[in-house]
Amino acid sequence: MFASRENRMTIAAAAACLGGILLFVGLAAAALLAQSGEGGANGLFDDYIWRVTRFTLLQASLSTVLSILFSIPVSRALARQASFPGRIWMLRLMALPLGLPALVAALGLIEVWGRQGLLNKGLAALGLQQPISIYGLFGILVAHVFFNMPLAARLMLAGLERIPPEYWRSSANLGMGSLAIFRFVEWPAIRGLLPGIAGLVFMLCATSFTLVLTLGGGPAASTIEVAIYQALRFDFDPPRAIALSSLQVVLTGTLLLALKYLAPPPEEGATSGRATRRFDGLSSVSRLVDGAWLVLALLFVGLPFAAIAVSGMQADLARLVGEPAVHRALASSIAIALPSAIISVAMAALMIRTQRLLLARRRRGMPDRLFAGAIGASTSFILLAPPVVLGAGWFLLLRPFGDVARFAPFVVIAINALMALPFVHRVLAPAMATHAARTGRLAASLGVGGFHRLRWIDWPGLRKPLLMAFSFALALSLGDLGAVALFGSQDLATLPWLLYSRMGSYRTADAAGLALLLGLICLVLTMLGTAGEKAEGRRA
Repeated sequence: MFASRENRMTIAAAAACLGGILLFVGLAAAALLAQSGEGGANGLFDDYIWRVTRFTLLQASLSTVLSILFSIPVSRALARQASFPGRIWMLRLMALPLGLPALVAALGLIEVWGRQGLLNKGLAALGLQQPISIYGLFGILVAHVFFNMPLAARLMLAGLERIPPEYWRSSANLGMGSLAIFRFVEWPAIRGLLPGIAGLVFMLCATSFTLVLTLGGGPAASTIEVAIYQALRFDFDPPRAIALSSLQVVLTGTLLLALKYLAPPPEEGATSGRATRRFDGLSSVSRLVDGAWLVLALLFVGLPFAAIAVSGMQADLARLVGEPAVHRALASSIAIALPSAIISVAMAALMIRTQRLLLARRRRGMPDRLFAGAIGASTSFILLAPPVVLGAGWFLLLRPFGDVARFAPFVVIAINALMALPFVHRVLAPAMATHAARTGRLAASLGVGGFHRLRWIDWPGLRKPLLMAFSFALALSLGDLGAVALFGSQDLATLPWLLYSRMGSYRTADAAGLALLLGLICLVLTMLGTAGEKAEGRRA
């Protein structure tokens, strides 16, 4: 009886979350449509839109493929080499791109890949006179792989670490080689994660705005997201912006549905819960191959951060740290990031649990299947709602009630929580599925539920993915510029907004120093998300 009541409360809360998401997005879209009467949408399918649609699909597809191909050997190397010196810092470095504003990361990439960057200087020293250009499709691909390869690698690594330790002992007893282990043990775990990871990376690349605007190099490298921004910022044509957003949802939604049906059903193996110990990465050849991939990933991800650090150290950091404006911006960033991260993690955990409850019913009808499908779709499609559309819609909605700045923090918190939801869902969903498969029947047979189950069963088993998801959401909110760009002012100045303002006023030294401070804060957050990694690696 208690379990049934608890399940009903969980489903009701998830229904409220889903309704809140739909209402928040729907009201913003309605406000934009009501603002202007006619126009824009009639010219939706002109030559320019077809061109940006083709380019959007091309760059997103190539970025996804390159990110996935790069992340598989990197995640496998991190899983096989569980105790090398500096592994914990490698994991923290892989989480840093999520927390940096895209504009800051673009500046770091230009320092490495630009015309006067490290790579072209090295090529010139070798006598090569044709420099590599960071602008255009090549630069967009480099930037997207820089952001998304570490994310994909972290998610794959989490899946590999959930493989029961009995599998590794069996593979060692059978004398399986590296290729056989990858085929029969690792690949099934990675294959189940690929559709979700690929869908997430594709959406991030398809909805990329700042990177395309900075590194695109002109109209020939524009995307649908840029066209939406132009429709609102320069033409103020809300119908066209909404129509473009709908086109973006249809295109990426079709791909996500295809990936969902391609995904194999999850396979959860029984385990005794002992510490994992792998035997396949001990040979000199395995260490050499894994080391090469890890060094390549370290250089690819670390060099832009090193460039940011070098530029930041040239600023007057002591003066910046002592500025009241920086103190206010830091306080505003934390005040927005903390509640948005908590809301995002709570919503994701609640909706994942509700989806499993609905699909586990013996007599589930069409409403149950539709509700479960809507929950799964909402955690992905929310990423397709451009923050500029949501922010502009709520700005128009709140304007009749007086000073919009009074409501701005709450709107930014809500937008950041929704934007982090897909990331949090990708981290928590596989971990919660594995945890439920291993503990669900035993907890039910013992009658453990409610707070006691949360304290004694769920928290010990899910602490690590929950901390990782929370740190992801916190870093994303701290580094966000899109949501606060419309509401930013002296009263609501976050660190990214202050950084952007300093760049706009050509105070590049201050901007570099703020970028370094933001990167250090994100490093602290990644330390939170990797809590416990060091101890586990030592036991392995």
